[in-house]
Amino acid sequence: MIDPVRILVVEDDAKIASFVSNGLKQSGFAVDKAADGEAALEWAQSTPYDTAVVDVMLPRLDGLALVRQLRAAGNTVPVLFLSAKVSVDDRVRGLQAGGDDYLTKPFAFSELLARVQALIRRATKVTEPTRLAAGDLTLDLLTREVRRGGELVELQPREFSMLEYLMRNAGRTVTKTMILEHVWDYSFDPQTNVVDVLVHRLRGKIDPERTRLQTLRGVGYVLRA
Repeated sequence: MIDPVRILVVEDDAKIASFVSNGLKQSGFAVDKAADGEAALEWAQSTPYDTAVVDVMLPRLDGLALVRQLRAAGNTVPVLFLSAKVSVDDRVRGLQAGGDDYLTKPFAFSELLARVQALIRRATKVTEPTRLAAGDLTLDLLTREVRRGGELVELQPREFSMLEYLMRNAGRTVTKTMILEHVWDYSFDPQTNVVDVLVHRLRGKIDPERTRLQTLRGVGYVLRA
């Protein structure tokens, strides 16, 4: 049995921590959470992680100090820093402290997931597929081209992100909340109808016959091959 990829999420904001950890779990990762730097240091010293998502501003031990201590101890876990600070100097300090990537808040989960996957690929040298397919529908992750029956389909960025998420979960039901967390950022209002609007637009482009992208009322959506 292959062990799941394990990620440490270090974030003192409960809403953001839940948003990130739930999204990563739904994407197939095993996740541990720590709410302060000292707790995270203990986790990282006792458990081998494939990557860590670390907020810069943390109680007890801030994110930069945490990563410096890990690097000084020889721990090479790839680290993605999260921060509300957007200046170049802040990003440089994060990288100089031993971080591998830096993402500013607010962020869309789809971008965080892509960055985490890139860090894991870089560390493990495992190559992920660059092309997704569901029946005659194909999505190229490198060129960002979508084709239906060989014909090019023009999608807007959020339409592309939603379709990628649906194709990665083809045959499985995804809820509106799951889509919101993957396509929009953690601060988005869950009561909004933007998911319904986006599904309607996407369906018109990839499934005018309404047989592929199905709505399960009161539950969510499922993409059939």
